[in-house]
Amino acid sequence: MVKYDKLVKNAAGRLVPTIVNGIEQIPYLGVGKFKPTGRKSAPPIASCADYPDDGNKTVPTLKDALVKAGLKDGMTISTHHHFRNGDLIANQIFDIAHELGIKNLRWFPSASFPCHEYLIKYLEDGTINRIEGSMNGPLGKFTSQGKMKGLGVLRSHGGRYQAVQDGEVHIDIAVIAAPTSDPFGNANGVNGPAACGLLGFALADSQYADKVIIITDNLVPFPCIPWQIHGNYVDYVVKVDQVGLPEKIISGTTQITKSPDRLLIAELTAKFCDEAGIIRNGFSYQAGAGGTALSIGIYFSEILKERGWKARFIRAGSNQYPVKMLEEGLVEYILDGQTFDLEGVRSMRENPGHVNTSPFTSYNYHGKGNFATQVDVVILGATEVDVNFNANVVTHSDGLLLHGIGGWQNCLFSKCTILPVPLFRDRMPVIRDEVTTLCGPGELIDVIITERGIAINPLRKDLIEKLKGSNLPIKTIQKLKEEAERICGVPEKPQFTDEVVAVIKWVDGTIIDSVWRVKEEGR
Repeated sequence: MVKYDKLVKNAAGRLVPTIVNGIEQIPYLGVGKFKPTGRKSAPPIASCADYPDDGNKTVPTLKDALVKAGLKDGMTISTHHHFRNGDLIANQIFDIAHELGIKNLRWFPSASFPCHEYLIKYLEDGTINRIEGSMNGPLGKFTSQGKMKGLGVLRSHGGRYQAVQDGEVHIDIAVIAAPTSDPFGNANGVNGPAACGLLGFALADSQYADKVIIITDNLVPFPCIPWQIHGNYVDYVVKVDQVGLPEKIISGTTQITKSPDRLLIAELTAKFCDEAGIIRNGFSYQAGAGGTALSIGIYFSEILKERGWKARFIRAGSNQYPVKMLEEGLVEYILDGQTFDLEGVRSMRENPGHVNTSPFTSYNYHGKGNFATQVDVVILGATEVDVNFNANVVTHSDGLLLHGIGGWQNCLFSKCTILPVPLFRDRMPVIRDEVTTLCGPGELIDVIITERGIAINPLRKDLIEKLKGSNLPIKTIQKLKEEAERICGVPEKPQFTDEVVAVIKWVDGTIIDSVWRVKEEGR
């Protein structure tokens, strides 16, 4: 199998391969320029005659289920990340594969976490050939060092759904960790001792995989209500002692920031949205789970409360703060993509206005529209931005791959995209001449807000006009970059070899950038 072939320059000016892991690729053509053809993929037709008449699909162990599913060399195994750093299942899958002598598996997670550092030994011995999914922490570093046998592929949450739907990635076996299931395979994430919220990131896996295995520690009589995963898609159900650690689903700080600089960024962001006319009765927004984003949500709720307004919906990752807004009547709906704390899990279970969604409905770019475009403002983070408003969320200033894309790319299609970022981190300027890795094109990023000023993308003449005469510190992005360099100096660029170790997919399945192997001392 060819890991990758010649490099070509795409529409963003980035060198990318045209073959990745033996599969022909399309370089990024520009926002909205690539138009898909063909028809959606589909799993093989199954026969009811091959399944128990009593609906009981349980088998004794995960190993039994994997063997029955036909696990063999070279297959694609998918998992989801709703348990985040509390996932207990993915590592077990590859323990079993290793025990059976299986090799060259493609692991297709919706995201990985530090708990999956355990799998490095299986990447080293060839049990796993490569990871195609957002890589966090140790696995990202392992990839940056050029140690993975295949080429890593990073996609957004919506891009992952798109890849499965379009047949770009064919899942042989999907393993879905479900906090509650019935013997038929109907499953949800809101009930049971390991309740983690919704199971939307496993939806494509259940619909398109050849074989689907549900793992649960809370087996209930048919029917499991609500069913977020439909038993009609499921082949086998396995009961285990513990399916995941729900206390470890917590993402970000889940507490508002106490940093004076970050609080200032949050305040400036809220004031900007107010003066730009974004905050109004019936508006909608999405914010992340970090301390700064949570603080911005607090400012939003205070403005709504003070003026007697109500937001129409919050697009979430939910946590205690939007839940409080819902229960105080400050927002009509939470449209939830994943739950970031146990208050979010409780609310999804109890509040009819707290609605579970999936990447299909909200993020998939190859569909008949999605509701990301209907969000009035989205507030996102970034590891780097550049003077052309391009942004990076996967690598750091040292070039190491340490984060996944998540839903970040898909959110860029909101009506206004704001990146509240510090001017520098650890004495390293965040604003660069050029980002290390391009994840989001600058034409989709509208505003950069730092503790020392606000830069509006020149393409957004409407926002520039609305903020004329404002007392807010509006500056050019070049001016902000100069201020950072005056304080911290001009940063050195990371040093790379000429070897590509991973590629970044854009939301339409084209390749927007390459991740390069970090040069080690003495090489």
